[in-house]
Amino acid sequence: MKVTVLAGGVGGARFLKGLRTELRRAYPNGDGGSTAEITAVVNTGDDMWLTGLRVCPDLDSIMYALGGGNDEQRGWGRAGETERVSAELSAYGIGWPWFTLGDLDIGTHIARSSFLRDGLTLTEATARLCERWNPGVRLLPMSDQPVETHVEFMLDGKRHIVHFEEWWVKHRAAVPAKRFIQVGVEAAHPTPQVLSAIAHADVVLLAPSNPVVSIGTILGVPGMREALRATRAPIVGVSPIISGAAVRGYADACLTAIGVETSAVAVAKHYGARPRGGLLDGWLVDEADAVAVPVLEASGLPTRAVPLWMRDADTSAQLAADALALARVPR
Repeated sequence: MKVTVLAGGVGGARFLKGLRTELRRAYPNGDGGSTAEITAVVNTGDDMWLTGLRVCPDLDSIMYALGGGNDEQRGWGRAGETERVSAELSAYGIGWPWFTLGDLDIGTHIARSSFLRDGLTLTEATARLCERWNPGVRLLPMSDQPVETHVEFMLDGKRHIVHFEEWWVKHRAAVPAKRFIQVGVEAAHPTPQVLSAIAHADVVLLAPSNPVVSIGTILGVPGMREALRATRAPIVGVSPIISGAAVRGYADACLTAIGVETSAVAVAKHYGARPRGGLLDGWLVDEADAVAVPVLEASGLPTRAVPLWMRDADTSAQLAADALALARVPR
């Protein structure tokens, strides 16, 4: 059993933990693990060079969460962090004071930057980092070529274009975005590892991550949509919207910027049904959005209403089981 997941950030990390738990239960290897294989294709549009270090927020959030080293209260970063180095950097007037890197986290960024400067690709550097954390999931950046999401907005009568993290963290997405710009995406392409993971998957899942700046950024890499449309594996997505509100973060602000309503139906139609030129073979909505099921089924997209809130290990595993069950429905 080979499962490939498109994911980004905290929502992706929680979903992957649940999927790992479910596959260990359904396909045990007798040693606490699973005979199934999970590959996560992770958004790297949030990546940046900061204080001379290559920072990959989504890759790190997922790696820490699966490796048991994340701060579960904050939902991101390392547990037991201190911030002495960031304080020193601020004293020198470098870095982003509103984007604090923890001391332990900086160790990861130093290691990654060293690997990259030694000539490793981001895929190879990620594999080296994962040797320490043993996440039980193969983590693949969406591309080895750098792609950075920038945001254009108007503030105080002036046009600004900033890195996505500045709009997301400093401004908390409160300033309406005019558009998202994927800097460098024209020169990017999926890695051979990503293409293989999609082509040889038994199931492809879209985690309940931000559909615009996480999943959308992955899909924006030239060749990615074509690879997904060509795979024989069923593609099932999980709605990141429940009762007209984002499960986490500011996905509503992102959807508004691209003219998509904040609803489970609208996001599903944004991805589209594969038989009608889109990507999806199935879609999960929350029980609170059960009225969406007949609407989407009428548009050619098999849909099920199940509990989507990932409150703990059991509910996360059950959500993964529901996604796999929908993937097994005959087409």
